[in-house]
Amino acid sequence: MSSDEFPGWHGTTIIGVRKGGEVVIAGDGQVSLGQTVIKGTARKVRRLSPGGYDVVAGFAGSTADAFTLLERLEAKLEATPGQLARASVELAKDWRTDKYLQKLEAMLIVTDGKDLFVITGAGDVLEPEHDVTAIGSGGNYALAAARGMMDGDGNAEEIARKAMAIAADICVYTNGKLTVESIKA
Repeated sequence: MSSDEFPGWHGTTIIGVRKGGEVVIAGDGQVSLGQTVIKGTARKVRRLSPGGYDVVAGFAGSTADAFTLLERLEAKLEATPGQLARASVELAKDWRTDKYLQKLEAMLIVTDGKDLFVITGAGDVLEPEHDVTAIGSGGNYALAAARGMMDGDGNAEEIARKAMAIAADICVYTNGKLTVESIKA
């Protein structure tokens, strides 16, 4: 089937919120194929502990591609324990230059509680300016909602949950079945 005949995989909203010495990554559970929900309870946020250092990662895009990237990230973190920024840059360089990795279609949000990054296949390692970042089909909705709540009284988890609820109400590729992981600085 040619790519224009195939309806394409959609789904996922992942958000990262840093507030009050805590970072929360939350992700929904929806995977869609065209207009059909294939699975509503996928787990797209994971806690990794390479070298004894906790890292939380969320992914949007192809699941198999994301797992390949998470395995590569774990290897980079094992080689540079406790240095998320360095491991993220090394992963982004490999992703950008390796012919096999270049074909992977996913994005990652990663945090060690101190740093918060979005890693892309274009070679980007981006740190959010406003302590909020989001990726995936409903990412822009969740990002806008969370940024609007950052000056309020809510903590990082409350903001992430409310923003994801707003995104789920707007984006048909996002649902309210959340996986939430938090990590302190």
